[in-house]
Amino acid sequence: MNKSKPRGPQTQHTGVYRIDAIKDAAESLSINISDVVASALASDVEYRIHQVIEEAARFMRHGRRTTLTTSDIEQAFRVLNIEPLYGHTSSNPPVFRKALPFPQVASAGPVYFVEDEEIDFDRVLREEKITLPKGVSWTAHWLAVEGVQPLIPENPPAIPRETEPDATKAETLANGSGALAQNAAAKRQQQQQQQQQQLVKQVLSRELQLYYSRLTESLLPPSNDFAKRTAALASLRNDAGLQALLPYLIRWVGEGVVSSLKEGVTSESDGKVLEVMMDVISALLENNTLFVEPYLHQILPPVLSTLLHSALPPSHATHLRTTAAQTLSRVLTQHSTTYPSLSPRIMKTLLLALISPGKSKGTREGAIRGLVGVGKEAVRKGLVEGGGARVVESECRNAADAGPLINSVMDALRVLQPTSDMVIALEPSNPLDAEVLAQLKELLGELFAQRVAENAAWARTILGMSRSDDSL
Repeated sequence: MNKSKPRGPQTQHTGVYRIDAIKDAAESLSINISDVVASALASDVEYRIHQVIEEAARFMRHGRRTTLTTSDIEQAFRVLNIEPLYGHTSSNPPVFRKALPFPQVASAGPVYFVEDEEIDFDRVLREEKITLPKGVSWTAHWLAVEGVQPLIPENPPAIPRETEPDATKAETLANGSGALAQNAAAKRQQQQQQQQQQLVKQVLSRELQLYYSRLTESLLPPSNDFAKRTAALASLRNDAGLQALLPYLIRWVGEGVVSSLKEGVTSESDGKVLEVMMDVISALLENNTLFVEPYLHQILPPVLSTLLHSALPPSHATHLRTTAAQTLSRVLTQHSTTYPSLSPRIMKTLLLALISPGKSKGTREGAIRGLVGVGKEAVRKGLVEGGGARVVESECRNAADAGPLINSVMDALRVLQPTSDMVIALEPSNPLDAEVLAQLKELLGELFAQRVAENAAWARTILGMSRSDDSL
């Protein structure tokens, strides 16, 4: 058997942290450890001290300081998942004092200790108590709800309007100085306009103002560059940073529609302007990043005005009314669930434009296309149950230019047409079919009844009956 080699002499600990400190700590806990264990523990303690100092120095450098504080050490403890040392703060650093030398043990070296402060309880009880402030916290609140700032303590107070006192008004009227009152009113109006202009400058950045000017210039008809117009509409349809510009774009569309329709008879250039305005509204509604609900009351008037106007340009009338009806359908699809009264109100407006006497053919055609955009039930209530088809039939019976209006009625009735591969006409000789034809004439009039009678299934669907109802 091989004899075990004798171990060489143990190397002496060369670290900064001394073995004697480990032994003293162990003896204070009534633990006896050997030199080998004390050397290993001293090396581990020295490594931990270096690790804490390195992390604390990192916090010191991030704080742009050159002095290490107790708060840096505390942060290092938290990063290393070590319980911090309590009672040490950077605002009140501890003061170490040097103890007197021990003549009995000359090799002990200097000893430092923290001097305990003596506290006088009578003085502490007599002093005024200081309440500690609350720590830093975060809370959420509504800055604005649909453009209206709620009156809560977190928001700045609303600026009160400058109103003239009633006593001043009474004194002005008593003195008969009407001219002075008019001048004062004009001055107030001018100040309000200046304040509005200042608010616009504060709300819209310079980039948005430049974007607004370039956008409107590229969309208006004098700019015949089709590529620029397409790019501008694509920007309105897809860009996500246009919420601040939305009220100004809607106001611009409303003013453009009013200026194009106010003359009564529109020209070809006005028709192009109206097409651009309808395309802008459609693009804004297609942009999913825009919150358009607060501006629905400003979007609907231009759309309904274009849809129900009596004298649109002949070359643009059909396209404009179709686009306006599609835009109206999109508005109802997106927002009718949020506003349940929106569909009935629009339905009432279209029915009045369709049935009221004295309306022009263009207005009735727009109302019919609007009913198609609202849906099947709107077509049924407007043309069949509301008598709209009979009104149109009585006006178009002897009119020469009634072709577009008749075609619009037939297109609307085709919404109610069921899909079938076999088309069978009504037979007047059949008593059941004769009864259906009589009901059609009563509801739709002679002209539209004859056209619908070519498809028996279509006729029964318009009347709200099925083939089984006739057999009964």
